[in-house]
Amino acid sequence: MNKILHKTTVADATSLFVVDAPEIARKAQPGQFVILRVAEEGERFPLTIADFDRDAGTLTIVSLAIGVSTMLLDSLQEGDNITDLVGPLGTPTHLEKLGEVVCVGGGVGIAAIHPVARGFKQAGNRVTSIIGAKSRSKLLWEDRMAAVSDELIVTTDDGSVGRQGFVTQRLQELIDAGRRIDLVFSVGPTIMMKMVAGVTRPHGIKTIVSLNPVMMDGTGMCGGCRVEVGGEQKFACVDGPDFDAHQVDFDLLLSRLTAYKQEEAHAVECHCHRRQQGK
Repeated sequence: MNKILHKTTVADATSLFVVDAPEIARKAQPGQFVILRVAEEGERFPLTIADFDRDAGTLTIVSLAIGVSTMLLDSLQEGDNITDLVGPLGTPTHLEKLGEVVCVGGGVGIAAIHPVARGFKQAGNRVTSIIGAKSRSKLLWEDRMAAVSDELIVTTDDGSVGRQGFVTQRLQELIDAGRRIDLVFSVGPTIMMKMVAGVTRPHGIKTIVSLNPVMMDGTGMCGGCRVEVGGEQKFACVDGPDFDAHQVDFDLLLSRLTAYKQEEAHAVECHCHRRQQGK
């Protein structure tokens, strides 16, 4: 078991957990993830590593309480233990000096892209980060992203903070301004990553996305995280989670992610009912 050392709310229904996990922290690299199980009867689910401290032996994860498992995680407090925490998993992000790197993060994906932006900055790149959310209340880590970026562009759908609009509009503006961009790296909602790929494809700008489809074992055995990349079946947990955005079949991925939408909604409804009943 891994003890929660610190917990704080960073946005609406979004919590940050600092967890005692020295072995994972010692080996963690940008782009990797962990798989959690909150309770003995709970399911396994992945969360991208948002930060790690090798000296302190701690791991930082950020979770949006949207399903039963993430709601159960959110119910835990400082001093509580996470039943299972496995990692680091996945292939680390390939970091090298390229020149100009644009990191695009949306929603809780901002936390996931943080160590990647920091890694590219440490590799000697000029890093421009574009982060966005629906509103100010859902935006997180402006300060942390500013600290690892040469330039930070903030956008919200409603204009409550930063510029009104979408991250893709800000990315398009950089391209239209003639900025030389050597790489775009994006993490966020699947539809957002699809749109980012659509912006960069006509300009031939190399674009990498981090995919977190349904995962269970994290070893490639269950096949739950399969994605089609360049016409081939890949497993996000072992072949990724980073993939060439221009090769990903986003339409197929989106359809798979909504396959159990009704069941998930029913599970949340039952979970909330049990909580109201005090069970």
